[in-house]
Amino acid sequence: MKKKLISLVLAATMAVGMFGCGSSDSSTATSTGSTASASTDLNVMIETAVESLDPQQATDGTSFEVIADFTDGLMQMDSDGNPVNAIAESYEVSEDGCTYTFKLRQDAKWSNGTAVTAADFVFAWQRAVDPEVASEYSYMLSDIGQIVNAAEIISGEKDKSELGVTAVDDYTLEVQLNVPVSYFLSLMYFPTFYPVNEEFFVSCGDTYGTSPETVLSNGAFVLDDYEPAATAFHLTKNADYYDADRVQLTGLDYQVIQDSQTALMSYQNGDLDITLVNGDQVEQVSADPEFQTIGAGYLWYVSPNIKEVEALQNLNIRLALTNAINRVDVTSQLNDGSLPTYTAVPRDFSSDFSADQDKYSAYCADDTTAAASYWETGLNELGVDSITLEMVVDDDDAPKKVATVLKSQWEAALPGLTVDIVTEPKKQRVQDLQDGNFELGLTRWGPDYDDPMTYLGMWVTDCANNYGFWSNAEYDAIIEECTTGDLCTQLDERRERLYDAEQIVMEDAVIFPIYTAANATLVKSNVTGIDFHPVALNRVFKDTVKQ
Repeated sequence: MKKKLISLVLAATMAVGMFGCGSSDSSTATSTGSTASASTDLNVMIETAVESLDPQQATDGTSFEVIADFTDGLMQMDSDGNPVNAIAESYEVSEDGCTYTFKLRQDAKWSNGTAVTAADFVFAWQRAVDPEVASEYSYMLSDIGQIVNAAEIISGEKDKSELGVTAVDDYTLEVQLNVPVSYFLSLMYFPTFYPVNEEFFVSCGDTYGTSPETVLSNGAFVLDDYEPAATAFHLTKNADYYDADRVQLTGLDYQVIQDSQTALMSYQNGDLDITLVNGDQVEQVSADPEFQTIGAGYLWYVSPNIKEVEALQNLNIRLALTNAINRVDVTSQLNDGSLPTYTAVPRDFSSDFSADQDKYSAYCADDTTAAASYWETGLNELGVDSITLEMVVDDDDAPKKVATVLKSQWEAALPGLTVDIVTEPKKQRVQDLQDGNFELGLTRWGPDYDDPMTYLGMWVTDCANNYGFWSNAEYDAIIEECTTGDLCTQLDERRERLYDAEQIVMEDAVIFPIYTAANATLVKSNVTGIDFHPVALNRVFKDTVKQ
């Protein structure tokens, strides 16, 4: 119906059709000739709804995955997670490592037919650092990416037009860095750095990213069925994708299923091609050849509100809480391959940075005896004999299960402690942590790029992800030394200093690490080629085949 209407009024609406919000429908994508009988749509389970389809505003793994389904950045990940060319056809790096010049491919198109140009990247990156946009991931361009003037723009000292990124011509993008950044190319496949077409964005106004008509695709798929907080949505193969021959799926059919038993039943009934399982379900399916355990890269931890909660300002109380956790028991309850973790950087990440899990055992261990001693000392220092704390958690199966185990362990090991669990939708839980409206928060962090700084950078003073509002001048100095100081090019020495920073976090019990997540996953035997990654994008479907 919509296509017929468009064809009738096309002559009268040509200008709007080329650039307006309504032009991004999937008419080009759905002209692939596929029918229901020939469909090879992949039916995908996700635990939480998409929070944002705006690449400069999205903050969660689900949103990142879906945005990457229909958008390419300068680089993409190969099957091993290494950065390889995407919209960038080639690139050059200056001798001092501070200038990157990207040549863009000229056959990349947006789904409204316009070319993807260097200006699209300039516009998007300027949005990312614009104080009026207030992107939570703006620090990826400043603290992490070290793009010239990014920090000054974010703080309001300079205009966004002064950002160190320039469209030399339509197909040449130049980026200026303050210092060399060894992992800069891997940042280029992270969604915050994805392009946005300015004319289309402006035409959408406040509705950008809220429907198929208000997003553009330059990637493998086109969004054709979606509304905010949808429990099901769909993408179709983009017939005009520059690498369309590579993409074998006809589409992606996402279903948001929070209850793991419901998800398993849907998988067994043939309604899902891939799903997560946990707990007792793992034992049910562990012998199934379609079962596999996949490292997810996420660190799950408890963040104490150090600034606002008097009891948690006491170091001994924090040390009591982290030592009273039996992480082995937590992961056995999950039964999904997750690993007990006693470090601020998760296991099996960044050349196994955290291989030594006993490194900080003096501050963080499954040790109820030590916990009881810390607890008694802390209560005496506070002049109280009991403490009641609230812990906010996501309303999904796994975090609710973990929270229940933690409550039981803490109350058993620490006399006088009461922990009340408050479950919230993930979006609200994240907002409460950022606003300081919590006491304890069960949360997670997934690596945005392959370097320990993706974790350790969170706890610098005033970082938006420093939920406990902790501040330590020595820690800040080490992080600065490793990002803009001499150590940014001395990688071995830098690694050792990052260990020094991690020790400060662990000594001060800034967080209570619990486990490095793994996903117990079922994938139908007729599906191959899903790329799983512990960094940035957990799943990529460009090479997936469904027989």
